[in-house]
Amino acid sequence: MFDGIHAVLYALFQADERIDPGAMRAQVGWCLERGCHGITVLGLATEVLKLTQAERRQLVEIVAPDVAGNRPFSVTIAGNSVAEQAELARVAEASGADWLILQPPMAGAYDAAVYLDFFARVAASVSLPVAIQNAPQYLGRGLSAADIALLRDRCPNLAAIKAEDPADGLQTLIGVAGSDLAVLGGRGGQDMINCLRAGAQGFVLAPDIVPVAVQIMAHWTAGRSDAAEALFAAATPSIDFAMQSLEHLITYGKRIFAEQAGLPVHDRAPALPLDPAGEAIARHWATVLRNLAL
Repeated sequence: MFDGIHAVLYALFQADERIDPGAMRAQVGWCLERGCHGITVLGLATEVLKLTQAERRQLVEIVAPDVAGNRPFSVTIAGNSVAEQAELARVAEASGADWLILQPPMAGAYDAAVYLDFFARVAASVSLPVAIQNAPQYLGRGLSAADIALLRDRCPNLAAIKAEDPADGLQTLIGVAGSDLAVLGGRGGQDMINCLRAGAQGFVLAPDIVPVAVQIMAHWTAGRSDAAEALFAAATPSIDFAMQSLEHLITYGKRIFAEQAGLPVHDRAPALPLDPAGEAIARHWATVLRNLAL
């Protein structure tokens, strides 16, 4: 369920900044056609913190019919209280999600024990396997490997860690997780080959890089490490361009994807002001990635 490349969907909006259901379904179809191993919605690339609770539920209900029962379907759960997260977790479970990714609450800053208690209570509200998104550089909050070991002991349905770490950090987590927890990478695919060497089972990545990442993963699992490394090297400049910041990914990574998929992009404020030079670079890398994925 956790192995391979999971596409974490971009939020696609209409010109009036409302969610575009047709574009979201087209994005799902595009990712599935290109061989992704799973679909994730409501991640940081989905601009989840800009969405109301009603919009989060709407996106789950838009995406679920095309994914649930077809590929592993995961939903990232954000919210500033146990009740808010538990409500969305139950919506995801009822919609056919296979597993959940829990984010720490963004309200306040607390010791690890507070976050452990929070995660354990949300996880207990559903019967699904859960993962923890450990992304201190993006969320300003994170758990140590020792904290995660404590949470594993408290939380029977903790099944995975979605770690925004380079390879050495992943290797430390894998050492703590052992065979009990799957460890998935992210960071837009940065350091992907080293993370695979470290033992990452999969990655949760935005759609712009997904078709190439699927091929990298296929080469790697088939023992063609040289081919995997060569393809990763060719895609790395695009990854580095998109991943300059989360805001940069949402503005320009989304356009790299949309150029490949033939979909329009309308930003929801607040967003980076669109720069013509950045647009040109995004179009260039969309062409490169399209050719690499052929």
